[in-house]
This record gives sequence, structure tokens and C-alpha cells, in this order.
Amino acid sequence: MASLLVGIAGGSGSGKTTLAAGLAAALPAGQAVVVPADAYYRDLGYLPPDARAQHNFDEPAALDDKRLGADLRRLRGGEGARRPVYDFATHTRLPEPMWIPPQPVVIVEGILVLALPALRELFQLKVFVAATPAARLERRIARDVGERGRTRESVVAQFARHTGPMHEVHVAPSAAHADIVVSGEESLPRAVDRLAACVLRLAGI
Repeated sequence: MASLLVGIAGGSGSGKTTLAAGLAAALPAGQAVVVPADAYYRDLGYLPPDARAQHNFDEPAALDDKRLGADLRRLRGGEGARRPVYDFATHTRLPEPMWIPPQPVVIVEGILVLALPALRELFQLKVFVAATPAARLERRIARDVGERGRTRESVVAQFARHTGPMHEVHVAPSAAHADIVVSGEESLPRAVDRLAACVLRLAGI
């Protein structure tokens, strides 16, 4: 049985991951799985550690979009897939992939999932999460310092060097392709309820 693919895009720190998790939890148990596009970053193990930290992770070339697209087509067709597991501290992939079970609803979240036409065309429902640069930066700092072993200074520098400019070039324009635009700074339950109603109708569950 074919699965419904939902794409959730938005700037880094906009609230995509939180919204995706909330949407999955709002659907009937065992009916949805979340796929983070960040897991598909390219392995930078061939570079010295200092060079990895300077890499531009906010441009399309940083993402292994072909593998992501292939996995999403499998999931859309009702099959499972094995996705990479990315170590953000070392910017490398771990040796063992993670199994994604087939589910009626597949929720894919990532900054570029609506920016790349080959990925965008796979989604039956496209969502964009909007948030101000200030809100996105503060969330990015909290996440990267707390979870990825970064310093506040390095996060701020990366945001100014890559994240902010690439958002304007690649991410923000992709909002034009969204079926629904939600605020990442307003009531999450309201946004989740709105999306869950759409998903239940489209998936027929």
C-alpha cells in the first residue's frame, strides 16, 4: 500500500523537528514515521577536522539528495528503507544505518526538502515553517551547544557565514511551493491540529 509523504521545510531553528514530532504523535499510534533529512548529509571523513567545521551545510550540495530521494520512493511505495546515521560532532556517518519501517504516513523534515525539485515532487503535502532570524539563531545556539558539542561563538559565526545567506538563497524561496505555511513562533498545538486534520484526510486513516 502506498504511503503519504509529508515534507516539512523551513530555516534552521524554525521549529521543523518539533512540528514533525508533534504531528507524528497526533496521528494514530503506529501510523507515522519521521525521517530527518539531516541524516543524509554527506560524510566528510575525507577532510581534516578543522576543514569539516568550515563546511557549508546549508547548500544543496551538502545533502546526499539522491540517496534520500531513493529511500523516500521506497517508503512511498510501502517498503522500508535504511537511512544513514550522521554524527554531527565529527561530521561523519556512523557505520550502521537505521531501519525506517514502512508506515502509512512518512514525515520528512529538513531545510532543503522543498528547495530541491526532485525531492519536492515526492510529497503529497508540503509544509513550510516560518520564523524570524533572531528566533532561529537562538534555537540553533541552544541545540548545537547542548546537543552537538559546539560553542556559542562557532554557531553564531556559522549562522552569519553560511546559514543566514543560504536561507535567503535556497530555503526562504521554497516557501512558495508549500501547501501550508505555519509560524514556528506561535501555538504548536494549533499548527499540529491543522496539519493532522489534513494528513488524516489525505491518508484516509
